[in-house]
Amino acid sequence: MLIAIDGMAALDLLKSVTPDLILMDAVMPHLDGFETTRRIKGDPAFQHLPIIFMTGLTETEHVVRGLNVGGIDFVNKPIVIDELLARIRVHLATARVAHGSQLALDMSGRPALAVDAAGEPHWLTPAAGGMLERLFPGWSSASGTLPEPFLSSVRELQASAPAPGARTTVAAGERTLEASLLRCTAAGQWVFRLADRHEGEEKTILAAQHGLTSREAEVLLWISRGKQNREVSEILQISPRTVNKHLEQIFEKMGVENRASATAIAVTTLTR
Repeated sequence: MLIAIDGMAALDLLKSVTPDLILMDAVMPHLDGFETTRRIKGDPAFQHLPIIFMTGLTETEHVVRGLNVGGIDFVNKPIVIDELLARIRVHLATARVAHGSQLALDMSGRPALAVDAAGEPHWLTPAAGGMLERLFPGWSSASGTLPEPFLSSVRELQASAPAPGARTTVAAGERTLEASLLRCTAAGQWVFRLADRHEGEEKTILAAQHGLTSREAEVLLWISRGKQNREVSEILQISPRTVNKHLEQIFEKMGVENRASATAIAVTTLTR
């Protein structure tokens, strides 16, 4: 639980963390709870966030004002803890379902899915379901789980505590299924974007987007997959010194100074 002493402190706190729910005091110094709530709800990133007012102001006009600025409930002071906890449970459950549904709607035209911490699906967009059925014959989106070995690949990625942008790939016949982590939500959903790749496609994309030679694009691709220089040299059967020379050219053409920056740009390019 995090505590802000006034409205401005609450807004500052939201710059670094997104809570599951906010208990808002209507009367606070400098910036009252009504204006603080209005500003929070003015940010699209926080429109799903449930805000419960706790206040000694019981006049109808205050209740109406709180609801108008985005509050979803009122509890009167002095607080009855059991009542407050019951309201919090109800609003958290409702917000999580609504936020998950909104995410699914936002991603509806793209191949995307959300899974829980065990890799079991919360939802799949029609495009994602169609892609998985095409790549894994015999699997159905109505099965309630992900096809093997894709499920194992997702679980392995989850176990590594990945940051957004992390990817996992799995062979599907002559093609490759790629899942890129978009975000982890407060409701415990891991949201992935899917891509159906064929051999050589990623190299072609990187070369075209960044003006690289075919070999430079290969080096960048393996670097973006977390391979070290010696590993890249073994995969491509070139010397580590040649890998370094290619990286120098890659950095210059991409306008970056190190492999971390090049990797970030490459991952972004391949997940658009």
